[in-house]
Amino acid sequence: MDLSRDALILIMPFVISAGQILFKISSREMTGFDYNSLVKLSLNGYFIVAVILYGLATILWVYILKHFPLNKAYLFMGLSFVLVPLMSYIFLKEPLSLRYLAGAACIVFGIWLSRAA
Repeated sequence: MDLSRDALILIMPFVISAGQILFKISSREMTGFDYNSLVKLSLNGYFIVAVILYGLATILWVYILKHFPLNKAYLFMGLSFVLVPLMSYIFLKEPLSLRYLAGAACIVFGIWLSRAA
């Protein structure tokens, strides 16, 4: 077991989730889907950082796939379905429901169960 390599597979959903939060923040600046809005979006700092994070995440994903079978690595991408709503609650003050928390618990349990197999 290589702890640093295994940590990367856990970091990946955090990077993707952070990018999603930054995309959401940058979307506040969009007034439409026209040329001017797209230019303004492309100059938005949050958007630029999100794109850079996604670029880095893509490189990290290729590295992860070199060291893990796809069926094992992809399990952990499911954590982004837990992390994005949690991060949106923390950073964007978006609401969470009990149903979400129950679903998130099922996802985490499913990842744990599948990983143990």
